[in-house]
Amino acid sequence: MAKIKPQTLLLQSKKKKGPTRISVTTIIMCNLIVVLIVLSLVATYRHWSQRSRSQAENDSINHEGADAFLKKFDVPGYAILNTSKGLITVELYKDASPEIVDRFLDLCQKGHFKGMAFHRVIKNYVIQGGDFQRLGSAEDWTLNGKHPTELSLKHEAFMLGTSRVKHDSKGFELFITTAPIPDLNEKLIVFGRVVKGEDVVQEIEEVDTDEHYRPKSPIGIVDVTLKQEI
Repeated sequence: MAKIKPQTLLLQSKKKKGPTRISVTTIIMCNLIVVLIVLSLVATYRHWSQRSRSQAENDSINHEGADAFLKKFDVPGYAILNTSKGLITVELYKDASPEIVDRFLDLCQKGHFKGMAFHRVIKNYVIQGGDFQRLGSAEDWTLNGKHPTELSLKHEAFMLGTSRVKHDSKGFELFITTAPIPDLNEKLIVFGRVVKGEDVVQEIEEVDTDEHYRPKSPIGIVDVTLKQEI
């Protein structure tokens, strides 16, 4: 058996222990795999982030919708007018005239009607409080209101309304009819009706007035109380 020289053995030993070379293709493939893993993680993160954001937005919208739903049913349905002659309870038509009712309620909460005088009382017609400067219209109504047309719709007695004429945001005319009025549809927006205190309305109607239908003695609203139910 032939002997292997020591130098040959040493060379063979160094060749076996030397590091194995990695090909360029292998390096590129490894880098691609790493990049794909990173991209996959980023895509997953974005997906769950968007899903969480969408869920939060939906929850917010649902919460706002629920608040709006509750707010709608929290709107007071009645107002109690404490007048110098007694209490008048009115039911508010919050579905039929929502904008007017909202404005009326807002003014009630701001104390707008406290101390408001009924500055015009027309027997068998209306009692009116509000803008004292607009006195001309009532005389026109008494002249023109006695000739109903076939196209007019009746305003029954004890209806609560306000003028259709647009005033500034601070003003609000308040009318309570004391008899069926056939021709006020173009003048009044009805947003409620008296359900208690008709006798008080009639007592106010009977006060003495001057030739301009102004009460000779002060009479008006002391304050207003809002109620959900009565």
